[in-house]
Parts: sequence; C-alpha cells; structure tokens
Amino acid sequence: MSSIVTTGAGPSPRGTGLPAAPNLRRKARPVESVIRAFLMVSALLSVAITIGIVAALIQPVIEFFREVPFGDFFATEGEYAVLPLVAGTAMTTVIALIVAIPLGLGAAMYLSEYASARARKILKPTVELLAGVPSVVYGFFALTFVTPTLLQDILNLEVGFTNALAAGLVLGVMIIPTIASLSEDALSAVPHAMRQGSLAMGANRMQTTLRVVLPAALSGVAAAIVLGLSRAVGETMIVALAAGAQKNLSIDPREGMQTMTGFIAQTAGGENAVGSTSYNTLFAVGLLLFAITLVINIISIALVRRFRQAY
Repeated sequence: MSSIVTTGAGPSPRGTGLPAAPNLRRKARPVESVIRAFLMVSALLSVAITIGIVAALIQPVIEFFREVPFGDFFATEGEYAVLPLVAGTAMTTVIALIVAIPLGLGAAMYLSEYASARARKILKPTVELLAGVPSVVYGFFALTFVTPTLLQDILNLEVGFTNALAAGLVLGVMIIPTIASLSEDALSAVPHAMRQGSLAMGANRMQTTLRVVLPAALSGVAAAIVLGLSRAVGETMIVALAAGAQKNLSIDPREGMQTMTGFIAQTAGGENAVGSTSYNTLFAVGLLLFAITLVINIISIALVRRFRQAY
C-alpha cells in the first residue's frame, strides 16, 4: 500500500487523507502591538475630547434656559434672540461658497487635468500657502481693501464700514485652498484608463474632465466642499472684524450683520460677569453652533458613502 506523505503544514483532517491548510496567523510583533495601542488611544482620546466639549457646554446651557425661555432664544428679536445670528452666519457662508466653489474646483481641475508636472509642483503649494494665512489678516484685508476700495470705489456700492458682503468674499478666498487641494487629490485619484477611454470615444479634454473625471471623483469633491463649508461656519476673526457687531435679520448683504462666532467672540471679551445670563448665552450659542457643525459633518459622511467609487 502506498503511504500518504504530509507536509509540515500541520496534521491532516481526520479521515480525509489530505494535508491541512497552513496556519497563516502569526504572533504580533511588540512594535505592532505598541502602534496598535497608540492608535486605539488616539481614537478614544478624540471621542473623549468631543464628549468633554459637550459636557463643558451642558451645565451653563441648562442654567441659561432656566432664566430664558426657548421662545426668547429662538426668536427674531430680543437680547437673547439667536435667529439673527444664524441668518448672519448663513449669509456670509453662502457668499463664501459662491466664491470658493467655482474658483476652488476650477483650480483643482486645472492642476489635475491641464497643468504640467512642473506647473503643478509650483502652483499647488502656492495655493495651499493661502491656508496658512492667519484669519485676522484676512479680516484686516476685508476692512482696509475689500470694503473701501473694491466695493465702494470700484463697484460703487453703498455699503457700511462693516458688511456681510465683504466678510463673505474674504471668507470665500480663505476656504479656496481647502476645496482646491482636496478636490485636486480626488480628481488625481481617478484612474487614467477612464480618461483614455473617454478620449478614445472622441471626447475632448474638457468633456472628459466634466463628464467622466468629475463624476468619478464626486465623493471626494463633495467632502472637500462640505469641509470648506464647516470651516466657513466656524470662522471667527474675519466675520468679527468685517461683518459687524449688531444683530440684524436682513437679506441684504450690504448691511452689517453679526454671526454666531462673532457674537461668541464679543461676549467672551470680558465685559460680562461669569455665571450671568448674558455670559451663559455664549454657551447656548456655542452648543447650537456645535450641533450645526455636527449635522454638516453627518451630511458629509452620508454624501461620501453615497457617491464613493472604488477603483
């Protein structure tokens, strides 16, 4: 009788006469265990910080609503009305997106589809350099150039010293690098085979960019836009300096408006006694701003998962 020779992979299953599958599991190295523990601690620390922020806001908010009814807070007029602040934030954010989305996507498509390797090497760091400019510098730029020179002298608009239009324009310039850089990364990740297939079918470069590459990178582009939106909503110094310091529920961007972050900066300036109702207002507005930002991030995650494509 012939005998069955087994390999060193392990004993054969009982009654089969076949060699067992090799054991591919190996013991983790000490360095890998340390790295895994570090990553786990980092993730848990991020969650703990978020919970800590919410916990720090809850108690002053509870004390605030003991003194101020919800109706007075979510009102259009009054000392504690928050809807004018929400409207001012929305106004400056919409203007910023109108400026940043076309310019940011245009820059991203040029860098990804048209620029040479040498031009891309020079232009992309230059665009990203704008992200490192302090926001207070943007705010003074809006006060000293955009409002008096661009809006009043060149465009001949009747705007005040502070207005939502100037703040929104400069805010849009500030978030252009965020949208452009992340969108360019998403466009560059699209396989070249898709571009080659489109060109082989007779499409020109512009048609390929708009009808093939951009839809394929839509999840990354959407994430870039929503990230820019989140940054615009949470920006403080530009709107605090250029938008105004008075609550104004208006649809005219030429008027001065106060945003949620501008209100928080003003309230936390030291003029309100700690523990007072006016001081606790900033925690209520901050919690509302946190909730709005959280909703924006949830929408971003849903968009990325909805349009994500694997290559």
